Parts: sequence; C-alpha cells; structure tokens
Amino acid sequence: MLRISKLTRRSSAEVLGAAERFFGKGGEGLVQTGRNDCCISFEGAGGHVAVTLSEEGGERSVEVETREFEYPARRFLDQI
Repeated sequence: MLRISKLTRRSSAEVLGAAERFFGKGGEGLVQTGRNDCCISFEGAGGHVAVTLSEEGGERSVEVETREFEYPARRFLDQI
C-alpha cells in the first residue's frame, strides 16, 4: 500500500474531476465507489485508490492512498 500527497492551488472540484477522469472510465477503468466534497474513491482489479483533499492555508493538500495502483497514483499527482 502507498500513501503520497502533494500541495496544489487547484480547486477541489478540479482535483476531484481530474481524479474521476484519470482513474475512472476512459482512464484506468476503475469503478467509482464514493464521492463527496473532499474525497473520491475507486476499486477494481484487486486494488483501490482513494483521493482525499484538505485545506492548508491557501492551498489544498491532495493525498492519494492506493493498493495495486502505485505507479498510476504517482502519475496522477505529477499531473495536478
């Protein structure tokens, strides 16, 4: 299991939308299992991905926790 994070100035809606496109249909092909204002989660192929946002000053901290999708998780954080 991997847990990594990054600070971004992007809005929460932008980050969650990017995660949905990257990990969901048309991307990694995982099934979205949950979404609210601060997080989105996916499952499939024996693994999972959870993206969680939190405010830190004027920036957002984006944390990705994953099992079996370590490389895609790192690529996602590189893109945002």
